[in-house]
Amino acid sequence: MLGTLTVLLSRWQFAATTIYHFLFVPVTIGLAFIVAVIQTKAYRAGDDRYQQLLDFFGKLFLINFAIGVVTGIVQEFQFGMNWSVYSAYVGNIFGPPLAIEGLLAFFMESTFLGVWLFGKDRVPPKVHLASIWLVSIGTMLSAAFILSANAWMQHPVGYRIDPATHQAIMTNFWAILTNEVFLVSLFHTLLASLMTAAVLVLGISLWHLHRGPRSREVFGTGARVSLVVLLISSVLMALDGHIEGQVEVTTQPMKMAAGEALYTTTKGAPESILTIGNLHDKPIFTIGIPHLLSLLATDHWNGVVQGINQLQAEMVKRYGPGSYIPPVALDYWSFRIMAGIGVVILALAIWGAWLLYHHRLEQSRWFAKAALWAIPLPFIANTTGWIFTETGRQPWIVYGLLKTSQAASHLSAVSVGITLAGFTVLYGILALVDVGLMVRYGRRSLEQPTEEIADEEVGSLIY
Repeated sequence: MLGTLTVLLSRWQFAATTIYHFLFVPVTIGLAFIVAVIQTKAYRAGDDRYQQLLDFFGKLFLINFAIGVVTGIVQEFQFGMNWSVYSAYVGNIFGPPLAIEGLLAFFMESTFLGVWLFGKDRVPPKVHLASIWLVSIGTMLSAAFILSANAWMQHPVGYRIDPATHQAIMTNFWAILTNEVFLVSLFHTLLASLMTAAVLVLGISLWHLHRGPRSREVFGTGARVSLVVLLISSVLMALDGHIEGQVEVTTQPMKMAAGEALYTTTKGAPESILTIGNLHDKPIFTIGIPHLLSLLATDHWNGVVQGINQLQAEMVKRYGPGSYIPPVALDYWSFRIMAGIGVVILALAIWGAWLLYHHRLEQSRWFAKAALWAIPLPFIANTTGWIFTETGRQPWIVYGLLKTSQAASHLSAVSVGITLAGFTVLYGILALVDVGLMVRYGRRSLEQPTEEIADEEVGSLIY
């Protein structure tokens, strides 16, 4: 019982810290790119509007970067402290991508962020512009190496099991970097990051746009730039999501069956849009689109989609007795929240593109209100998407190789509970700080006297 409680608390702790950290990762990646685009336009056009926009959203990017760094450090330590059995088992494979991320990508983005932050008017304009693009590339590389390690947990490739130590040994690093799960999840994450930042910039820009003539001139530019990024990324996200779903049908069919609450293998399976009641056999109310799930999963109208019951029986034969069914209700609803928000954001982007085409973007107060209220949506979608990705793999921590129940450190439940409580309090304080800073600088008007913290003070938060 003690071991079971220890594993449960360790899972709660890792889930809490990871989800909190992942609130900042997408917006930081996306804002770095948008800020780089704005600075490029400022450099080419020599327009003061872009420079004002750059100064405004550059501060928001720095705040998120600083909080993201602080919360991300904890993730590295938890592998050794709470999941030592897992770390020993996969350290030969999991270690290199994380080491490269720290020594290459993170050092790269940190170094050039320093150049960008402190080098304005001290280095040539081209060098200053190049530095923010290198920061943007660095954030994407960081995501890539971390996702390559996570993708190996989802779909192990390029390895062998040492018969003496029973540890996973890397045999092909290139196979890990070309893992199909990694490739689709990388593009999915990067597109989600661009959508998150674009919605944030769009909502804030349109809110400011109606506050005065100067705000209209500057933030109208911000709204147009972010809307273009949002439209492109949301359309590509729909395509990538379809491809990723098909990859997961072949690599983790149980995850997709749980995400659809499909218990019986079905030919011409319908896509469940909404179910109220028991997901298994006694729903009170359900809405589904006939054949759509088969079409999405197999590209065939009457394609066969495997169900939970049949997959459970197959996995028992392959891996031995036990339940291999993930938390179906959690996966079903997290998947629908993620996908539903994606549809809403795509509709918002199309609406905004129509307004922009007809030169009515800056006049539409309804769209401005919708964009402002949409700011939390990508964060919710990112969180539920991450929950679906990780819980849908259960009971495996490394799919088909190591169960989560076998991977935790030999700690007492009390010690894990204390650290869980400590991290909850610490991250709660950081949440208040971040939200306070974001609201303070997001609301600050261009005409308002400067009350912001200086660049050097922001830098001290990072370094």
